[in-house]
Formats: sequence, structure tokens, C-alpha cells
Amino acid sequence: MLEMLDYPFMQRAFIAGLMIAVLASLGGSFIVLRRYSLLSETLAHVSLVGVSVGLLFGLSPLWMAVAASLVASWLIEYLRSVHGMYSDSVLAIFLSGSLALAIVIVSLAGSFNASLFSYLFGSILSVSVEDLWVMGIFGSLAMALLLAFFKELYFIAFDEDVARAGGIRVTMLNFMLVSVIAIIIALSIRVVGTLLIGALMVIPPVAAIRFGMGFYPTALLSVVIALISVVIGLIASYFFALPSGAAIVLVLLGLFIVALAVNRR
Repeated sequence: MLEMLDYPFMQRAFIAGLMIAVLASLGGSFIVLRRYSLLSETLAHVSLVGVSVGLLFGLSPLWMAVAASLVASWLIEYLRSVHGMYSDSVLAIFLSGSLALAIVIVSLAGSFNASLFSYLFGSILSVSVEDLWVMGIFGSLAMALLLAFFKELYFIAFDEDVARAGGIRVTMLNFMLVSVIAIIIALSIRVVGTLLIGALMVIPPVAAIRFGMGFYPTALLSVVIALISVVIGLIASYFFALPSGAAIVLVLLGLFIVALAVNRR
């Protein structure tokens, strides 16, 4: 089995996958606790707009996905916090609107090809050394921010009004959280794909919550579940020639079913 690690593309896939697993599951713990899970799916679709623009104009799809996802995350939080719009309504508008825009751009560019599908469903072959550097730098920054404000984000997740009354800079931290989530999602599309990254961000925390532990153990278990899913999914992808993103998500679903069976409360 270890012979697959002789191939550089598998080494890059495991490094990228493990980084994304830690980032996505930890960031996902906050948005699941806030009942904001659709944010990951929405920003994933917005990332597809960035990828489409990148393919159309010959720019880096990854960087364009990061830019599009960041701008959309700020607009979503602005409409939610300043204009008082319901979260699910804002997310539904951005989700459907970004998907429609992406389809139009891709159609105009005539880019319905293998390159686009690698971003839609993920491809271990498409992870380059440059991608790893980008993931490492921005992933480290995202992780540092999540850990630095872990207690404040935890407090806000439980009760935003009480956190604001307690002197926590809720608005600033909300914008920071959605920015971090946007970066994580944009960085993940090489491994899991834009259509499946939401699962890697949401399913591990939801499965971990089934065990009824405190927030810190739940967040840690969520990371462990994501890491196991990425390792097993990439191994299955290599040996059975499966799409890497789909294989990882199917393993996640299997672990979620196990969590349901173990704890039926």
C-alpha cells in the first residue's frame, strides 16, 4: 500500500488533503454550531465563479476563487449584520446566483472541459507544488486566526447578543470568521472540488456532535474524523481509480452513519 507514496502526485495529494481536513473541520465546527452550515455550500459555488473567470481570462483559477469567495463572504456578512436580512435568505440568493453566473461564464468561454471538472469534483492529479505553498501559507494564517480567537468565536456561536454585551467585537470577528471560511473553501477545491467541499466542512462536526461532548473535545473529534476520511478516501481513490473528492465524502458519510448508530439519542 505504501508504494503509492512513491509517486509525487500522491505525496502532494496527502499533504494537501490533510491540511484541508484540519482547516475545514475546525472552521466547520463554528458554522455548524451557529446553524450557518449553508455558508460553506454557498461560498463553494461562489468559488466556481472565480474558477470560471480564471479559465476565461487565462488567470490562476485558484487565486480567482480565493478573491471571489472573499468578496462574497464580506457581502453576505454585510447584508446579514447591517441590513438584518435572514441568513438562509442571503445564502440562497448567493448560492443560486453564483451558480447561474458561473454557468454563463463557462458557457461563453467554452470551458466545459477536463480542467473545469477537476475543480468541480476535485482531482489529486491537479495538486501542484505551487498549490501546496499557497495552501500552506494561507492555511497557516487561517489556522492562526481561528486559534487566536477560539474562545471569542465559541462565545459568539452560542449567543451573539450576549457576546456583544460582554464587550466582544462581534462584528469584526464575524467578518474574520467568514473570511477564513472563504479562504479554506477556495483552497480546498483542488482536492475535494467545489461541489463537495461543503461536506468536508459540515459532516465531521455534525458526526462529532452526536457523541454529546463539550465543544473542545467535539472540535478535536471532528478534526480526527476529517483526517481519517481524507486518508481512506485518497487510498480508495488511488486503488480503485475513483474521483478523490467523491471518495472522501463517501467515507465521511460512512463515519456519520457509524456515529448515528453508536449514539442514537
